[in-house]
Amino acid sequence: MSFRDFLLLAAICFVWGLNLVVTRWVIADAGVPPLFFAAMRFAGIALVLFWFLRPLPKNLGVLFLIAMGMGAVHFAFLFLGLANAEASAVSVVGQLGVPFSTLMSMAFLGEVVGWRRGLGIMLAFAGAVLIAVDPATFTFSYGLLYVVAAAAVASGAGILMKRMPAISALQMQAWIGLFSFAPLFAVSGLVESDANGWGAFVSGGIWVWAATAFAVLGVSVFGHGGFYSLIKKYDISLLSPLTLMTPVWGVILSVVLLNEQLTLQLITGAVISLGGVFVILVRPNRAMPEAALGNKYSGTRE
Repeated sequence: MSFRDFLLLAAICFVWGLNLVVTRWVIADAGVPPLFFAAMRFAGIALVLFWFLRPLPKNLGVLFLIAMGMGAVHFAFLFLGLANAEASAVSVVGQLGVPFSTLMSMAFLGEVVGWRRGLGIMLAFAGAVLIAVDPATFTFSYGLLYVVAAAAVASGAGILMKRMPAISALQMQAWIGLFSFAPLFAVSGLVESDANGWGAFVSGGIWVWAATAFAVLGVSVFGHGGFYSLIKKYDISLLSPLTLMTPVWGVILSVVLLNEQLTLQLITGAVISLGGVFVILVRPNRAMPEAALGNKYSGTRE
């Protein structure tokens, strides 16, 4: 990999890690309801990427299900998780998309997993459990359970991508945005009725608006667009281990910007979980190579 492309990948991972921190701030500190903010994000994506909706893709029914899994449902769970758990923990537990994708490729695509990847899967989940369990009460953080559900749902949507013809990264983002914002607004209106989403969003001022623009332009356009330009140049087996910079940045930025505590429990759990993910990433998945990308995969095959 050229040094220039490595810097691009490092910048993308930084943006992805910062995104969780920014979203946590918008939801927890600025008081914008999580489902409403998710809806605003996808409405912005649909608006900015409107021209990428054409040409009309085939299998729109399957694409709708993929959009629900990678868009509306995934982000609903993820943002609910960020509303109830620290961003540093979410950064690590969110990487469970990699073992989930591997398990689903085993179940639905006939992938055979050896003992090394099997050990990696167990370590990934064991580390996440260590982070999520309160050792004083032996109770789970239900916020992180939302994050686990988000990872599982997105991984299932990745399996559905096998039924889709080739589609560009930005076109996929455009359709996910178009299909996702209306259901999220509807559900937000039902379950977040006591919280004035529009009022909180408007009163949040320029920083909340800037956070929304960052999520749309920084994460979806620059992050995903840049990442899939790298996929066209380099093998997934080279890129995927390097994307572990994302949770590292997520933890660092959570501590620096949100004043979250860097506890021994989090450090130990992160080392175990991310170590397991790394073991999975360096062993190629023949049935579904994109499983190594976990939740960062959105089906681009150009």
